[in-house]
Amino acid sequence: MEIILTKDIKALGEAGKLVKVKPGYARNYLLPNGFAIPASPKNLSKIEEIKKIAADEKIALYGKYKEVIDKIEGVELTFIRRADENNHLFGSVSENDIVKALAEKEIEIHKADVVMEKHLKEVGSFEVNISFTSDLTTAVKVNIDVENDDVTKIVENIEVKQNEDTETEEEENEEEQTENE
Repeated sequence: MEIILTKDIKALGEAGKLVKVKPGYARNYLLPNGFAIPASPKNLSKIEEIKKIAADEKIALYGKYKEVIDKIEGVELTFIRRADENNHLFGSVSENDIVKALAEKEIEIHKADVVMEKHLKEVGSFEVNISFTSDLTTAVKVNIDVENDDVTKIVENIEVKQNEDTETEEEENEEEQTENE
């Protein structure tokens, strides 16, 4: 089925473009949500008008996105999570977590704007990209720290291992001295 896009769709193209899609996709998603109109002769004559309207909307959105990018610059998000002794999280930090944390700082973005290859599952500092359009992107610094109880356990485990290593070395030294005598 041929349709004319009324909004930019990443997988299909920009507004005003004539594209061919499966009928179910057009009828069930694109047409009801106002992302496209059927490619009738009457609508084909409106392509230039659709492109102009889309360009005006892009300019307005560009300004809005630029303001959001300015707010995001320099923002650091810190998440406190439980982790094992190898610093692997029980759970992860996802796109939703980043959206919620930014909302707490009065920065509104959509989950789709957060670009992550995979959820963050380790303790540390990370850069997470925020992309509104192909040319409007920024990054936010995400710090993941361990809960205090977990830090205490990890430190205790390290101390125990160090003590065990020290005791083992002392025992070996004593055995060597005994053998040498």
